[in-house]
Amino acid sequence: MHKWSPTIWGVLNPLAHIASRWTPPPRIVQRAALAALVMSVAIVVTGGAVRLTGSGLGCDTWPKCTDDSLIVTQEQGFHGAIEFGNRMLTYVLSAAVGWAIIAARSAKPWRHSLTKLGWVQFFTVMANAVLGGITVLTGLNPYSVAGHFLLATALITVTTVTWQRTREGDGAPRPRVPGPVRKLSWALLATTLVLIAAGTVVTGSGPHAGDSSEIKRMPFDWDTTVHVHAAAAWLVCTLGIALWLVLRVVDAPADTRARARDLLIVLLAQGAIGYVQYATQVPEVLVAAHMLGSCLVWIAVVRIALSLHERPAEQAEIPAQNDPQLSAA
Repeated sequence: MHKWSPTIWGVLNPLAHIASRWTPPPRIVQRAALAALVMSVAIVVTGGAVRLTGSGLGCDTWPKCTDDSLIVTQEQGFHGAIEFGNRMLTYVLSAAVGWAIIAARSAKPWRHSLTKLGWVQFFTVMANAVLGGITVLTGLNPYSVAGHFLLATALITVTTVTWQRTREGDGAPRPRVPGPVRKLSWALLATTLVLIAAGTVVTGSGPHAGDSSEIKRMPFDWDTTVHVHAAAAWLVCTLGIALWLVLRVVDAPADTRARARDLLIVLLAQGAIGYVQYATQVPEVLVAAHMLGSCLVWIAVVRIALSLHERPAEQAEIPAQNDPQLSAA
């Protein structure tokens, strides 16, 4: 069978069929991966808008919007439109992930690792859609809401890794900094994950339950959870500053130092928003900005960890990470 044959076991394979007729340049593959990353952040922000407008039960069942209608009805008003709009955005996200899968599969030579990462994105989106349905069916159970956000963070992780891998080769990873520096980055990753998890507890025990009706909340004192979250944030900031300084001391590559600098800028903005929203009784606009900041902080931390290794290109069509043009990007 020819390498690009559109059949597997005699059955038409649509992806192979497309790959046999289209070869996207590396830039298209990179843009497709970036589109999936952008949409994975957008779905978090719009999901936050659903909660902050009290529209979490705007569509009171799932997968339909009502027992009798697949789409939002006029009677459901503004809240129904917001919730249904967020559900529809899942299809846009799925389309972006699908484009990333098709582009990765169609690239020549076929990079199996990128295709696998694309399918991980797809199944993560499907799992979170189901969990979102469970969240509605359980009346916005705060633990389900927290899991929904954490699974969205997992999607952001995979899309970030995929985007980075499109800018590298498929060779064995080679370290770009000494081992202790890489361990410090892993500590930063772990602490940031704790920070994000603590943020879901703050959300689950605080205001903005997601609907105007009586919604169950996590049985924790909100002020205490806020202070624990703030302590974790200070620890992340400390590790971020330490990593930035260490990278300068070991004369790490310029792109890695730039990512550490960008992380500090995002952390500074995120911390300022966090303290202002606490002092002003968590207004909806600042909470939404804080959710966006959470995504950007996590992306920045993941990108730093990824930049501490490089994967040399095995084929000329796929640029390596240390390509001067990419380093300057």
